[in-house]
Amino acid sequence: MKTVKQTILALTLLVYGLTACKHKQTAEIRNDFKKYYDQFNVEGSFVLYDKQADKHVFYNQDQYEQTFSPASTFKICNSLIGLETGVIKDKHFVIQWDSVVRNPVWDKDHDLQTAFTNSTVWYYQELARRVGGHKMKYFLDKTNYGNADTSGGIDQFWLTGGLRISPKQQIDFLKQLHDNQLPFSKRSVDIVKEIMITKDTLDYVIRAKTGWGGYGKKDVGWYVGYLETNDNVYYFTNCVQIDSEELNDINRAISFDNSRTEIVYKIFEELKLTK
Repeated sequence: MKTVKQTILALTLLVYGLTACKHKQTAEIRNDFKKYYDQFNVEGSFVLYDKQADKHVFYNQDQYEQTFSPASTFKICNSLIGLETGVIKDKHFVIQWDSVVRNPVWDKDHDLQTAFTNSTVWYYQELARRVGGHKMKYFLDKTNYGNADTSGGIDQFWLTGGLRISPKQQIDFLKQLHDNQLPFSKRSVDIVKEIMITKDTLDYVIRAKTGWGGYGKKDVGWYVGYLETNDNVYYFTNCVQIDSEELNDINRAISFDNSRTEIVYKIFEELKLTK
């Protein structure tokens, strides 16, 4: 005959087992997504996290925890820090162009919205300089952003410096952003969510950011963000790589640029998340 202690233990194990089964994440490997990377002659990896189903969809899962420079995807976090510290007042806050000729899109005054949309590097470099190294490091540590390494200069650490982040860490950061779990005010988060909108339809909204940086002898491109429907959220990362020498060809450079977003949209269509 079971003792009371044995009965309690058995019930505890049963409840734990049921809970574990209920919350067990599932993963789907989609090797067939290689066709999209082949279309652009790039290597890379894709991750989709379906919140409602608690399920990951992977292409090239080996890169899930591999770290790369975040490049301009760091503008999401950089915007939050700029707003939270008061360096940037709102999405209309203008920083005057420094008159250095770079390209026609960047060579003018920008506010936070246009700088984010056009990925204007000089705007965010000036933002970072105004935040300062101490506060920047404080918030990177507090948010657990990638490896939180700010070495390489206050206006270079996310470009050519020591900051690294993996697709897994990008997804984790985006989850916290969506759920308002980052150490920033709701006002700061709401502004960043607004400037992140890249597509807004009756059926879904996509909030995302591209990035383009280096990784040894390769160039690395990112597209990270999340797609919201009326009843679900899908977080995603696309990380593409190519030998840097290939980008000496302007057509290859344009194709690489497009691959960051186009691969994601092709996968969304196949998964019937968008039309």
